[in-house]
Amino acid sequence: MRIFKLLTVVVACFALFAAPVFAAETVKVGALLAVTGPASFLGAPEAKTLEMLVEEINAKGGINGKKIELIIKDTQASPEKAVSFAKQLIDEEKVFAIIGPSTSGETMQIKNIAEAGKTLLLSCAAAEVIVNPVAKYVFKTPQMDKHAVIRIFQQMKKMNISKIGVLSSNTGFGKAGKEQIEKIAPEHGIQILVNEVYDKAATDLTAEVTKVKAANVQAVINWSIEPAQAIVIKNIRQIGLTIPVFQSHGFGNINYVKAAGAAAEGVIFPAGRLLVADTLSDKNPQKAVLVDYKKKYEAKYKEDVSTFGGHGYDAMMILAKAVEKAGADKEKVRDTIETMKGFVGTAGVFNFSAEDHNGLDLNAFEMLTVKDGKFVVYEK
Repeated sequence: MRIFKLLTVVVACFALFAAPVFAAETVKVGALLAVTGPASFLGAPEAKTLEMLVEEINAKGGINGKKIELIIKDTQASPEKAVSFAKQLIDEEKVFAIIGPSTSGETMQIKNIAEAGKTLLLSCAAAEVIVNPVAKYVFKTPQMDKHAVIRIFQQMKKMNISKIGVLSSNTGFGKAGKEQIEKIAPEHGIQILVNEVYDKAATDLTAEVTKVKAANVQAVINWSIEPAQAIVIKNIRQIGLTIPVFQSHGFGNINYVKAAGAAAEGVIFPAGRLLVADTLSDKNPQKAVLVDYKKKYEAKYKEDVSTFGGHGYDAMMILAKAVEKAGADKEKVRDTIETMKGFVGTAGVFNFSAEDHNGLDLNAFEMLTVKDGKFVVYEK
């Protein structure tokens, strides 16, 4: 009986001390991504990218000898699911950091949860409100909405466009972009003559684009990340409008072009350089990173790379670099990311600071267009 009790104590002590030791052998990273559902065009390439990178990092021995344990939760773009999974990852899984969510609406729902849990959050969503105002533990890898808007307005000025129509979806991304367009337009001499919001699940936007036509605008901006982007273009051309169509940086997936068909020809939008990686000068600081990621992703998954997968790439590689430098200490890694300079990613060259948890500037964007069904640099 005494022996049994002694063994019980020994086992209990071993469990008490061994569990943290084993846990410390890995860096547990959670990911909240819309792998399926209406935003799968964002989350699916992000998830594939993370799995590819973790496989590659672990095959090389991990980070400072620690393997990455990746836990992906499919939110299906649901803010409610994002909240539930975020709490699960923080409270139950005790993750070191969270990558994602894929959408702005989801990210805003869990921003305070990450802060309260003192858990690093590297969002793959674009809305500026994610990092403005700055939250201590929250960062994001996509470029700023305001920079995308400015690049569009700069291009419009070159084309002598001053009167526009605006279409946007009723999502976090759509709302944030609409607000930036309205705020920045006066600074660039742009008048918004018609401003329509549509449902993210819309399958026909003829009524909205007809209002745009009636307003006699010189160009239209559509701001969304949904498949409705392709529908907007189709409907605009179907009613005989031949004015320039500008899309947000959410257009950076060739599947939108395929869905819109011939109507996509000539669409103009700001994007990171991943979509035109092969055409960049060898002197471009991003080229080597972009070409390497593009080559590996397309070889592994037999599909075109997208800027959205790139956001996942940047999040994981920024985290990995910080862990490599600071060790598996949450606070030190947070501090390391906040002071990281010159990190070359797919979205641009990141220079973080205490005031800037995005780290990208206006130069992160290139103006692209669709020519013969492909993305090319816009040169007019």
